[in-house]
Amino acid sequence: MATKDTCCTIVPYFKPHEGKYEDFKATCPQFVALTEKEEKVLYYGFTFTDELIHCREGYADAEGVLAHLDNVGELLGKALEISELVKLEIHGPAEELAKLKEPLSHLPIEYYTLECGFRR
Repeated sequence: MATKDTCCTIVPYFKPHEGKYEDFKATCPQFVALTEKEEKVLYYGFTFTDELIHCREGYADAEGVLAHLDNVGELLGKALEISELVKLEIHGPAEELAKLKEPLSHLPIEYYTLECGFRR
């Protein structure tokens, strides 16, 4: 079952360094403020456990992903000074993932290919 869905999702999990959980959490509203201005963002938010912080985010297509990473790059760099990126996934259709692999080759990404389904 093929899909025409071009949505790409970024699935990062951050583990703040000891004593830095609240500092990292304090950056989340800053990320949201930057991201809500992006044209191709579909949804964006943060979820929390006792140890990990996850950013739940989806974009219309690969170009939206790249625009987002460019937009939040400076703030993300600061957040990574006080945390470890423990897992990073990107989900989307093969055609869109192909557009991301070269520009994001420096990142430890696990790519998941969407092959069937729908989006409303």
